Amino acid sequence: MKRTFLKLCVLAAASAVLAGCATGMKHEEMAASMPKLKAGEGRVYFFRSSSMVGAAIQPDIRLNGHVVGTSKPGGFFYVDRPAGNYVASASTETEKTLSFTLQPGETKYVRSSIGFGVVAGRNTLELETHEKAVNELNSLSYTGTVAGK
Repeated sequence: MKRTFLKLCVLAAASAVLAGCATGMKHEEMAASMPKLKAGEGRVYFFRSSSMVGAAIQPDIRLNGHVVGTSKPGGFFYVDRPAGNYVASASTETEKTLSFTLQPGETKYVRSSIGFGVVAGRNTLELETHEKAVNELNSLSYTGTVAGK
């Protein structure tokens, strides 16, 4: 009886975690149909590897104080913005920020990851190289719409 209850609890927890993982079209399936950049703009990809660590923690991602998407395991989204200086941020038990400059026609890749924290997982944002990001993006699912400007 106790084992059956334990198995049901484990299955319920696993289902809840998996429900939070990104689902949708893969980057490699939609890359050819993505809009071209407008003159004077750059593109910023936000992505998060698929991992069970912190899967239930899905903080909003902000760019210069405006929510542009959500950090979901196994997912990515992108925003196109005018060239300039930007601050990306995400909050769990602490707020983490990442500052960068976006040039016209440039693409930046921001990796979001969840590590262990005291009360909840801690989000980290870091710039990733083009090579590493593109290699990983192809297996990730699109998690949103392009946020308004």
